[in-house]
Amino acid sequence: MESSRAARRRARRFPRRPLMYTALACVAVVGVTAGGTVYVKAQAHSGAGVVSSAATPSALPSPATTTTTQEAAVAEPVVDLDERLADAMKSVSVTGEQRVSAAVLDLESGDSAVHGAGAFDTASIVKVDILAALLLRHQEAGTRLSTQEKAYATKMIQNSDNASASALWDIIGKAPGLDAANEKFGLTGTRGGDGALWGLTRTTAADQLALLQQVFGDDSELSEASRSYLRELMGQIAADQRWGVSAAADGSGWALKNGWLPRSTTGLWDINSIGRVTVDGHACLVAVLSDGNTTQAKGISLVEAAAKAAVSVFTGAAVR
Repeated sequence: MESSRAARRRARRFPRRPLMYTALACVAVVGVTAGGTVYVKAQAHSGAGVVSSAATPSALPSPATTTTTQEAAVAEPVVDLDERLADAMKSVSVTGEQRVSAAVLDLESGDSAVHGAGAFDTASIVKVDILAALLLRHQEAGTRLSTQEKAYATKMIQNSDNASASALWDIIGKAPGLDAANEKFGLTGTRGGDGALWGLTRTTAADQLALLQQVFGDDSELSEASRSYLRELMGQIAADQRWGVSAAADGSGWALKNGWLPRSTTGLWDINSIGRVTVDGHACLVAVLSDGNTTQAKGISLVEAAAKAAVSVFTGAAVR
């Protein structure tokens, strides 16, 4: 049964996407009674009831103007972050059969944006999800990771070791175990791969952003100890795998996990990257998924360009 905490999280997973400022529009009717008391009536477009207040005649315009109906609409600029991200993604070159989807969240404000809603193969980014599911199982059982599980976890995240991922995939109960954990994490569009095929788990950029919130956010099913453990491993990725969303960071302030998979059915590559980056003082969670890439290198270039476009939504920096 789903916990009430998880249900609340699903309802507010991206509570401020898109960021919309409420427009305030009022109609005011001003009149003067026979006794000289002036009444102002105002009604908002939201359907709220009429509100009346009294004021002295000297505080109001001359009688020549007080008998007219005045309409005033005062609105702050409307900011649609999904639209802003869509505009930023126009700078990203997509060719042939390539598809790309990106999601970004500003950790300070909690605002987020998503571009593209399709499902993609996870490839090795599912390894973060596998470890999160394992940590949650131990929390619920009141136990700790064994020495062997820690060894698997380190090699799986830092070196993207597939044998270690397969071992932990079996321990969590394969797809049913992953799906059960993801229900608690608030992931609604992710389904574990069949049998031993953990790399063919299907997911969305929005779900990967939700998973990153479980790792880097405070409102999480994972304990602080579990989150710190995962964050530490994601911040120590092997040197040859330091590409992807880290390209959007302004230095070493990043933690990530990448995934790459040549599909035998098409000969095309799945290239994905998820993580946390710091740009111009903004800490952002970023998830970029892609497929249909003719080479791994072209897929990496696409993902890195999309990551830079995504963080530009909050930093205001020109996409380079």
